Amino acid sequence: MLTFGILKERKSPPDRRVVFTPNGLTDVVSQFPMASFVVESSDIRAFDDASYVAAGFPIVTDVTGCDVLLGVKEVPIDALIPDKKYFFFSHTIKKQPYNRALLQAVLEKNIELYDHEVIVNAKGFRLIGFGRYAGIVGTYNGFRAFGLKHASFELPKATTLSDQAALITELRQLQLPPIKIVLTGTGKVGSGAKEMLDAMQIKEVSVSDYLQNTYDHPVYVQIDVLDYNKRKDGQILDKSDFYTHPSDYEIDFMRFAKVSDLYIAGHFYGDGAPYIFTREDAKSDDFNISVVADISCDVDGPVASTIRSSTIADPIYGYNPVSEMETAYTDPNAIAVMAVDNLPCELPKDASEGFGAMFLGHVIPAFFNEDADGILARARMTENGKLTPRYAYLQEYVDGVES
Repeated sequence: MLTFGILKERKSPPDRRVVFTPNGLTDVVSQFPMASFVVESSDIRAFDDASYVAAGFPIVTDVTGCDVLLGVKEVPIDALIPDKKYFFFSHTIKKQPYNRALLQAVLEKNIELYDHEVIVNAKGFRLIGFGRYAGIVGTYNGFRAFGLKHASFELPKATTLSDQAALITELRQLQLPPIKIVLTGTGKVGSGAKEMLDAMQIKEVSVSDYLQNTYDHPVYVQIDVLDYNKRKDGQILDKSDFYTHPSDYEIDFMRFAKVSDLYIAGHFYGDGAPYIFTREDAKSDDFNISVVADISCDVDGPVASTIRSSTIADPIYGYNPVSEMETAYTDPNAIAVMAVDNLPCELPKDASEGFGAMFLGHVIPAFFNEDADGILARARMTENGKLTPRYAYLQEYVDGVES
């Protein structure tokens, strides 16, 4: 029997998500009877202690007897239990300075750390995450920002609504003007955003129609990297060439910015790729976008108006293209920016259900089939007090050599 513990989230601000819901745990033990679970008591979780007890899972205040501990956000250093296996988003794989001490503590405490972000298949594609829910909530928030920016309608905050269906109900009541919406990204985030646009029954059009035609109703276009990047030498090759040689490309997004009102940024941005729009681009008289819902939220990155992340409590700010400074989003000259960096937290029940289903499908089996697909091996960052070979590139970061 292998005992898993569902951790209480301790990071501030509070995160109400959980790896497994009560129903999710029921699904796990029905498929894997050799797995047992205890749930650490929590007063902030989207699913209360009583719901786990009702499903047959004990609530505890001490998880030291567990073999594997499952959390979402970083576990505070003082709460780490030595010699355990942990799963959580450590936010260390990109050498984030603010979590260096966390990874150092993991090694000192002989913890076997598995980061959700690096649970990937043999080809390196991520298998679990909250991306779809970021797309869902970010799109809702984008329309909320649009209504507030233009004083045309008001939507309740997503965090006050129960689930995705409730968000869609609110959005479908809107009477939108004939705006054009451009969506970058075709992965999990982009797919979540597209779900919402389709649920609103906003018409999707082709790139050529979007750029050339005018409409008497809202439309959107979902564009991939080769729609808004072009090779400097004029060659037209496939996406793999862009990912392999991003420096050979230049941006071609202004043709969309000229005709778009709302931009939903759901792309993945790779090192060396061109910026989608620059501060100079935003100054152009041709730049028509008034609201940016930057779900990807790379600060000072490819979306020039994202000069900082925003919060669930205060999700919208203004960017003045002329001064390149923050201003009130109601300023007529400002681009309204929604750049919340923890969007799935606004839909904790749906996000938890979806995450648990992925974790059950891809990770739990690895504990009982001798990791036949290498899932655990690829995600294991630390072992026996050392970085595993796959993550040896973090050694200088751990040592404090890199800034």
